[in-house]
Amino acid sequence: DGMNVLFIVVDDLRPVLGCYGDKLVKSPNIDQLASQSIVFSNAYAQQALCAPSRVSFLTGRRPDTTRLYDFYSYWRVHAGNYSTMPQYFKEHGYVTLSVGKVFHPGVSSNYSDDYPYSWSIPPFHPSTEKYENDKTCRGKDGKLYANLVCPVDVTEMPSGTLPDIQSTEEAIRLLNVMKTKKQKFFLAVGYHKPHIPLRYPQEFLKLYPLENITLAPDPWVPEKLPSVAYNPWTDIRQRDDVEALNVSFPYGPLPDDFQRQIRQSYYAAVSYLDMQVGLLLNALDDAGLSNSTIVVFTADHG
Repeated sequence: DGMNVLFIVVDDLRPVLGCYGDKLVKSPNIDQLASQSIVFSNAYAQQALCAPSRVSFLTGRRPDTTRLYDFYSYWRVHAGNYSTMPQYFKEHGYVTLSVGKVFHPGVSSNYSDDYPYSWSIPPFHPSTEKYENDKTCRGKDGKLYANLVCPVDVTEMPSGTLPDIQSTEEAIRLLNVMKTKKQKFFLAVGYHKPHIPLRYPQEFLKLYPLENITLAPDPWVPEKLPSVAYNPWTDIRQRDDVEALNVSFPYGPLPDDFQRQIRQSYYAAVSYLDMQVGLLLNALDDAGLSNSTIVVFTADHG
């Protein structure tokens, strides 16, 4: 009869996972999934940006075919009325469902996440997504900042939650709805972390004592690198904690201690993500759907 599909997409995840040999990270749930899966050891990023990479793997076409290299065009209008992976399932009798960040929102997915072509019902976005870049990070002075490094007390967050927590809850709700129906489903769940800002529940920081965090092994810009190939990351410079460092433009080095804090928070955000994946896979088990569901775990471009 065909299998259900649970398609998990993560934003900006490097292979910082136990199943890829990282010795520091704690990613037990993803590693357990990997132990029962085909694990791909080569990764090819079609484009180092969310919208073009997602449109590429969701349509099965390269950016030079979709004509999308940034965020500002919709392939059905500018390139061709190509089918998407969820659309194919939908046209073959599946209920297709989208939770969180699957397509990149905005122009590149027609402000609708490509609904109704790709999805059976309008996609779900967490209500707290809109606070992602707001001043929600409490500094040592007790004031709130919009920081790059942002461990938080979840109870203090708007609505007392975070976007990925909301996405997990909605995905679990949909799994429980689908188990009572006789239709096959394609459920895509898109997680925001570890995309910047590195905002996650502060308890995950305890997993990574700062003294265990090393600096990047090769921090320097290659000597003959053309300037077009290097990005001064203005979106990071705009964060309150980075701005306060007054780093020289365009490639001034970040202080070593702050580099360690960024790496520490990236690891913590990955472990927070791992917990969400664990909750989702447990719910798949509890609904009795594990044996009839193909699980795909991927990232847009690590």
